[in-house]
Amino acid sequence: MAPLSVPHVRFWDVESADGTRLRAWTNGVDGPPVLLCNGLGTNPYAWPGFLRPDCGVRVVSWNHRGTGGSARPVDPSHVGVDAFVEDALAVADAAGIGSSTVVGWSMGVNVAFELAVRHPERVEGLLAVAGVPGGTFSTMLAPTRLPRPLVRAAMVSFAKVGEQVGHTWNPVTQRIAWVPGFVAALRHSGFMMPSASPEDARLAVREFMSTDAAWYGHLALHASRHERVGLSQVHVPTTFVAGRWDVLAGARDMASAAARMSDAAYVELPGTHFLPLERPTEIDAELARLLTRVEHAPA
Repeated sequence: MAPLSVPHVRFWDVESADGTRLRAWTNGVDGPPVLLCNGLGTNPYAWPGFLRPDCGVRVVSWNHRGTGGSARPVDPSHVGVDAFVEDALAVADAAGIGSSTVVGWSMGVNVAFELAVRHPERVEGLLAVAGVPGGTFSTMLAPTRLPRPLVRAAMVSFAKVGEQVGHTWNPVTQRIAWVPGFVAALRHSGFMMPSASPEDARLAVREFMSTDAAWYGHLALHASRHERVGLSQVHVPTTFVAGRWDVLAGARDMASAAARMSDAAYVELPGTHFLPLERPTEIDAELARLLTRVEHAPA
């Protein structure tokens, strides 16, 4: 198999408020700054649209604690949305970003909205991609129409199992993405759509699957405790971009959140939870429209 062409990403280390060393990254593009709160345990390669030299925005982000070269905290309980907000501020400060538009994907939407509530002076606009502002585990499996308490209990239980026995899964999870045909099967599974570029998907999935499964379960379990954000406290231009067939972030919940805000738009795309891979051009276009709204928003 031919080696993958790896997009240019610049990495550097940042120290968070509690001393945890984070692996920050940027696309190095000249343009308006954008702080990306990424999906839990995901990586730069999940955003091919942001890694093009002509994308027009300077994206800054980081890899979550204990993943992608970031260190685990000395206190292993210091993870979850509160810690991720601290990390977002540390990375923005290190990159010289005072305030910016903030993009969130999946669990990163929780972080982006929490950042907007706690530090409104740092957030000029919000782009929420395939995620809801809090209470995430209750909105999963939305297409099944199962009762929310049941869904939350099931997903939390799954995270607990992963935390406890995930280390026994690592020999499989850390190799399966290299099995010929695995990523192709994933792209045609309905969980991800074939509109995702084979090379982009392969690179992003292989990097994601290198994460220790037990640690990922630990991160997910703590992140699940984040409750819904009070949307009345968010006063910046916002766009929600939902995937029509997303099983991890219900489109109806995203539409409902947008309807409760005074300056929010809702866009639904034909895709799944992996919109950054499946619909990078549309994501870039929505971000450009949001940046225009931010530019013309009253101070």
